Amino acid sequence: MKNFDRRAAWARAFALLTLALVLPLTSMAQSASVSLEQARQEHEAGHALLVDIREPEEHANGVAPGAQLLPMRQLPARLAELPRDRPVLLICNTQNRSRATYEALRERGWTNLRFVNGGMSEWSRRAWPMSRPAR
Repeated sequence: MKNFDRRAAWARAFALLTLALVLPLTSMAQSASVSLEQARQEHEAGHALLVDIREPEEHANGVAPGAQLLPMRQLPARLAELPRDRPVLLICNTQNRSRATYEALRERGWTNLRFVNGGMSEWSRRAWPMSRPAR
């Protein structure tokens, strides 16, 4: 019976350690991202700047009205265009590039950023308003 008690104690300790390690990562991911619905509301209300980091050929398929177009490849040369004094929501096609861009910018000191879950592919799937970018 002692072996069973020891195993149960180790299992509880392992579970607590796992929670201690995973919970901070979960809360960071939640604060780093924003739902598509919330992003749209904040953008349309003027509370946040929506920055579309897709490439120009992707922008040609349509963009969220009023979004700032800042292709990821051009970002290093155009960093000055990203405000530091207001919330910025990064959006790409899914959220893979916007998440990576978020992480890179956080390492460079940006604190007012989040990335949009779902991205423009989900925006389009929901048939939300889109416009053609100005040429």
